[in-house]
Amino acid sequence: QVQVVESGGGLVQAGGSLRLSCAASGIIDSISGAGWHRQAPGKQRELVAHIDRSYNTMYANSVKGRFTIFRDDAKNTVSLQMNSLETEDTAAYYCAIVHLGNTYWGQGTQVTVSS
Repeated sequence: QVQVVESGGGLVQAGGSLRLSCAASGIIDSISGAGWHRQAPGKQRELVAHIDRSYNTMYANSVKGRFTIFRDDAKNTVSLQMNSLETEDTAAYYCAIVHLGNTYWGQGTQVTVSS
């Protein structure tokens, strides 16, 4: 059984930075891939960043150049470094871990960016 827990959300002013962390337990060897998603009130959940087992990354156009996703395989964590935050980045952020062909979701962490 894989457990996924996000942390690091909070309130930050526009232009500031936050680092979100996703810790996965119950992992055998390593994760296959991971993604960070976000959902604002009244909106669909959207993928913002993804990293695969070969460390290839992709980003939504809205966050390119500002967000960086990276993995620490020794600790089975996946982080999202968010710089130059904008009010439009305000959302609940969720981590999804792919392991042995299955996807596991965390509970979410709230990011609120003030003007």
